[in-house]
Amino acid sequence: MGLPSFPPTKRNVVVRLSRLPLYGIFRGEVIISEAVVSKATSTKVDDSYLCPMYKKSLTKEQALQKLKHYCAYQERAHSEVKEKLYDLGVWKKDHDEIISTLIEENYLNEERFAIAFAGGKWRVKHWGRVKIKYELKQKQVSEYCIKKAMKQIDEEEYMAVLEKMALERYASLKSDQYIIRRKKTQDFLVARGFETDLVRQVIEKKIVKGKGSATD
Repeated sequence: MGLPSFPPTKRNVVVRLSRLPLYGIFRGEVIISEAVVSKATSTKVDDSYLCPMYKKSLTKEQALQKLKHYCAYQERAHSEVKEKLYDLGVWKKDHDEIISTLIEENYLNEERFAIAFAGGKWRVKHWGRVKIKYELKQKQVSEYCIKKAMKQIDEEEYMAVLEKMALERYASLKSDQYIIRRKKTQDFLVARGFETDLVRQVIEKKIVKGKGSATD
């Protein structure tokens, strides 16, 4: 693909490459090809978006130290670290070596991240397993690590929380008719990431058959 040409202008043009930082074009000077080009309104180029050839790039050691602090602050997925490397403007040829060092020195551990992520989303936000799995897959975590993380969620506690949330949600919908309350309760729990079959079982057990347990 050839380089597009732009006439000199006071407007900036910013381009983004897939999985790469933003690269700037100023006053018609094209920096890179094979990009999607969009106009920006500012008359200045933010140098934090420029590629390493247009700003001072980090050495491999400097980047490694920054990534160590980044990983020490909280558990990170491999994909998050890769994205951070791009954000820092680190040359791609150095990525694998930096990531390998982080793994060897135990700053980066995908299984540990998956367990921490799943545990936090479950204990703090009470996400269901479906939503937790989905988010881990979005972060490109391996199936093995996802399964390890799911095992950390106690089944008895999981069902107890699901039942409690079902009753609380149903009770909060007093102004709606019975069928609508059931439907809204089910939709709410499924949206929180609980398995549809489990949600239906809990509603049948705690709301349909045990209406006395739910506040009418």
